[in-house]
Amino acid sequence: MTNYNISYIKDCFGCGVCAVACGKHIISIRLNDTGFYEPYILVPDQCTNCGLCLSVCSFHNEGISIQSKPLKSFAAWSTEAAVRRKCSSGGVGFELGRVLLDNGYKVCGVRYNSDKNIAEHYVATTVEELIQSIGSKYIQSYTKDGFCAINRKEKYLVTGTPCQIDSFRRYVRKFKVEDNFVLMDFFCHSVTSMLAWKKYIALVEQQVGKVTYVSWRNKTTGWHDSWVMGIDGEDKSGDKVDWQDSYNILIREKKTYLNSRLSQGDIFYSLFLGDYCCSSACSKQCKYKYDASAADIRIGDLWGAAYKNDEKGVSALVCFTPKGLAIAEKLKRFCELTQHSFDVVAQGQMKQNAGKAFMTPVVQCMLKSSLLWSTRMWRLVFIVERILRLPQRVWRRLKRILLRK
Repeated sequence: MTNYNISYIKDCFGCGVCAVACGKHIISIRLNDTGFYEPYILVPDQCTNCGLCLSVCSFHNEGISIQSKPLKSFAAWSTEAAVRRKCSSGGVGFELGRVLLDNGYKVCGVRYNSDKNIAEHYVATTVEELIQSIGSKYIQSYTKDGFCAINRKEKYLVTGTPCQIDSFRRYVRKFKVEDNFVLMDFFCHSVTSMLAWKKYIALVEQQVGKVTYVSWRNKTTGWHDSWVMGIDGEDKSGDKVDWQDSYNILIREKKTYLNSRLSQGDIFYSLFLGDYCCSSACSKQCKYKYDASAADIRIGDLWGAAYKNDEKGVSALVCFTPKGLAIAEKLKRFCELTQHSFDVVAQGQMKQNAGKAFMTPVVQCMLKSSLLWSTRMWRLVFIVERILRLPQRVWRRLKRILLRK
C-alpha cells in the first residue's frame, strides 16, 4: 500500500506542523544535510496512513489556506520609548502580544536559545515571558516543542513565518478550533541554512567565548541602518564580552560596518541578504510574498519613502481579516497607528522569491566542510560574487538609460 504521509516530503518549508498534528506522535523534525528543518517518521510501521500530516502541510497543498487580501494597512509604533528602542522596527509585534495577553490569550512566539544556539517557538503567559520574543530572528525556528505546548481549547496568538502560519491555520481548522487563534506572520525574505549560523557562531565564539545573547537588527546606528548584530559572550574567565567591541579585534573596520547601510561587512548578513544559502523551498515555492498571507495580521518594517527620515523605527501593520482589524483597534491603547494604502505600507518589500547567488555551490561546500573559514576567506567569496554580477549590473544600467530615451 502506498504511504499517504510525509515520508516523501523533502526540502520543504520545515514548519513542523505535521509533527504536531500526528495522532500517533511518530513524526519528528530534524536538520537535513543542507541545514534546514525537515520532518521524518520515527516508526514507519506505526503509521496508519490517515493523511492528517499531509492535509496540514502548506508545502504539499496548492494555494494558501485562506484567500484574503489586505483590508487595512497602517504605519505603527509603540508609544513606549523603551519598547520601540529595543524592538527591530516599531515594536508592534510585542505590543500586539501584550494586548492579547491582557485579553486572556497566551502567546506562542519565537525566542533565541543561547544554550542550543537555535531559534525556537515557545509559549508566553506573562509580559515578562513575552519579552524573550522581542526582535527579529533571521534563522529558521524549531517549532515542534512550542506548537505541541499549545492547548487547542485555549486562546492563543501564534506568530511565525508565512508558511508556518499557513500550515498552522490548516491545522486548527482541521480540529475546528480556528476561532481560538489569532495568527500573525511577517514580510519574509527567506530562511537561512542553520549551517551558516553555526559557522558564524563558531567564528564569533573564538572572540567572545560561549554566546549568551544575540540581538539581530540592533538599532545602535539607527533604524535605517539596523543590520547590526549585537552579541554578548562569556569568555573563559567568566567575564561577559560585548561582540560589537570584540569584533573590532577580528575586523578592524567593524566601526565602518556598524555605520554601513545593510552592514555589508558582517558575514551572516552577507550570506543571508546575498541569497547564498536560502532554503530551496523559499527560492522555488514560496507563495506568501507581498500581499499573500494566511494570517490575520502581517507585520514588518515600513521601509518606504513615507518614513525615510525616522530613525526610531516604524512597523508595517496589515490586517487581512476582520479579526485582525478588531485587534488593530485594541492596539491603539499602546501604539500610534496611521492608516495608509497597502502600497505605501509595503513599499520596499519583496514581490518575488529569494534568488540564488552565483557562488551558492561554493558556499554550500564551505558550510558542509568541517573547516572554520576565516573572515578573509568569506570576504573573498563575496568579492568574487560581485565580480560575477558585474555584467548584470552593467546591463540593467544600460537598459535604464535606453528606456529613458
